[in-house]
Amino acid sequence: MSDLITPELVTLDKDLGTERSTVIRYLAEQVAAQGRSTEVDGLYADALARENKTSTGVPGGIAIPHCRSTAVSDATLVMARLAPAVDFGAKDGPADLVFFIAAPDGADQEHLKLLSKLARSLIKKDFTAALRAARTPDDVVALVNGALGLGDAPTAGGAGAHTAGAAGTAETAAGARTNEAAATLGTSPGGTDTTGPAVEHGRSTETRVRRLVAVTACPTGIAHTYMAADSLVAAAKERGIDLQVETQGSSGATPLDPAVIAAADAVIFAVDVDVRDKQRFAGLPVISSPVKRGIDEPGEMVEEAVAAAQNPNARRVAGTAGGGEQTDDDGGRDSVGSTLKRALLTGVSYMIPFVAGGGLLIALGFLLGGYLITETADAVVLENSLGNLPAGGLGEYLGAVAFKIGQLSLGFLVPALAGYIAYALADRPGIAPGFVAGAVAGFMGAGFLGGIVGGLLAGYVAMMIGRLSVPRWLRSLMPVVIIPLVASIVASGLMFLVLGGPIAAITVGLNNWLSGLTGTAAVGLGVILGLMMAVDLGGPVNKVAYSFAVAGLGAATLDNPAPLQIMAAVMAAGMVPPLAMALATLIDRRRFTEPERENGKAAWLLGAAFISEGAIPFAAADPLRVIPASLLGSAVTGAIVMGTGVTSQAPHGGLFVFFAIGNFPMFLVAILVGTVVSALAVIALKRYATSKKNTPVAEPVAA
Repeated sequence: MSDLITPELVTLDKDLGTERSTVIRYLAEQVAAQGRSTEVDGLYADALARENKTSTGVPGGIAIPHCRSTAVSDATLVMARLAPAVDFGAKDGPADLVFFIAAPDGADQEHLKLLSKLARSLIKKDFTAALRAARTPDDVVALVNGALGLGDAPTAGGAGAHTAGAAGTAETAAGARTNEAAATLGTSPGGTDTTGPAVEHGRSTETRVRRLVAVTACPTGIAHTYMAADSLVAAAKERGIDLQVETQGSSGATPLDPAVIAAADAVIFAVDVDVRDKQRFAGLPVISSPVKRGIDEPGEMVEEAVAAAQNPNARRVAGTAGGGEQTDDDGGRDSVGSTLKRALLTGVSYMIPFVAGGGLLIALGFLLGGYLITETADAVVLENSLGNLPAGGLGEYLGAVAFKIGQLSLGFLVPALAGYIAYALADRPGIAPGFVAGAVAGFMGAGFLGGIVGGLLAGYVAMMIGRLSVPRWLRSLMPVVIIPLVASIVASGLMFLVLGGPIAAITVGLNNWLSGLTGTAAVGLGVILGLMMAVDLGGPVNKVAYSFAVAGLGAATLDNPAPLQIMAAVMAAGMVPPLAMALATLIDRRRFTEPERENGKAAWLLGAAFISEGAIPFAAADPLRVIPASLLGSAVTGAIVMGTGVTSQAPHGGLFVFFAIGNFPMFLVAILVGTVVSALAVIALKRYATSKKNTPVAEPVAA
């Protein structure tokens, strides 16, 4: 295993400018200079994209930009001590210590554990103090290797007195066991008697030590996951509270002991992704926040968890608790509209992989086997092989295989949509009845609309059944037998007997109407689709338009190209908002803040790949200007696409699936026109639709 860090990867007291992007670019160049990366641009882009998701600055003047990248060949640490410090988004100010963690896309577990261990060490004040006192790159390497357990830490004669020690898993577990024993004996971990009243942090505490559990997780699973865990443990220890944490990171996760969860008074979720096996915590009062808050405000989260444990009306984790009673949903205070929105977005998000992969394979099948492959694919796949090619040769055979795989993948569209809508409402017991209801909707020709209705029916029925009070002997059968069986009968029965036929008739009528649209009517539909794609930038309205488009792909033929035109309009219109914001930051940089200008760089790629969410940072900062401008440009693009008959056989990919776009030059023209219209509109709004109190240069404009 190559060294994670070498003296050549350490930069001390260097002026790298005032922008975090410049610092990240410099650090990526150091990785490439040491032969640990195949290209600078790819690594820089991956690191900057990760930075744009969540800033990597943490309290104490530290920043940990990090990413996984296919451009990285060897796991690498690069360290820079900056003069002057640079703002990486931490609440307490800019960072002068920056560690860049570059991990290969398929990094091994040993490397990932070491990277995680380093991240945990960086919240230890003695370690960071030693880094600031280090005189040479060799001193820094020795300190880091000591923290990772790869070598001896330097003595006081080197970088200053320091005993590097990472807050590893064993240390955390040992501390947790000590706290648990202390709780049993009525003493705090430091030996303080807690059998009587006490006052800590300005508040009175109960006579016994509270027991909490927590889960931390971030998208990359390298740094924030483990730093949040140790920050929470340290904050709990200061308050005399027993806290045990499960880190769901890239270096693996050791689930909390069920007995520990059962003894807990509340749970903290410091996560940016879904909690694995959330059902284990069913019934516990819950405090949930992004993982970065676990680093920035661990004390507040611990105190909120203690308060929740004492509040009988606190939000609780959804599901069936260990004792069998049904608990409230952790988002139980959501309105009906919010619940439906969450369910729809969950269903669409799980459906998209089936659609994206299947649609691209169908497009590839057309490319290799021609448009008539739809009529011969079944026979070619079943009657031929690589050793017995059809009359059309290898191209026809591979085209038929690709088309058939894609067709089968798209066949999961409606069942997956319905299944995961039900999952969002009723957790795992809702998946089976949701999939069954979706399959019934597909069988009856009810399509996308039927899938939504079937998924909602299955989810709500499963949720209501799960709330019933049943004898203890029956409780274990509820989630695996009773709920799926009854919910499937009710939801699918209603689809067969009552709802499926009318919804199918509506779907057929809608498809026939769309197929007959020409001229002005088609342009009007393009405007509507464009508006839907831009109004909430990846939200429920956007997803409805997208799902409507992909659901129609299977009905497209040479005689009925309307579904392909709708798909092209939706994709092109969805690309406009991020591309327009990127262009606007180039045309008039003074109207955008530095973080927005950095987001603009990433938005070029996001827009080109049809990721509408690339415009969200701009819309969040200035919704009353960005969203109207986006609506205008996307509507123009949708109208041009529908009016000129551009088609798309691919459901995703943007410019990267050019081979699946019919009339690709006009597709580009439509996107270019919409992008320019939106960019000019947002600049005009920022210039002239502002209050006199706003500062127009390099400051965010208040909405």
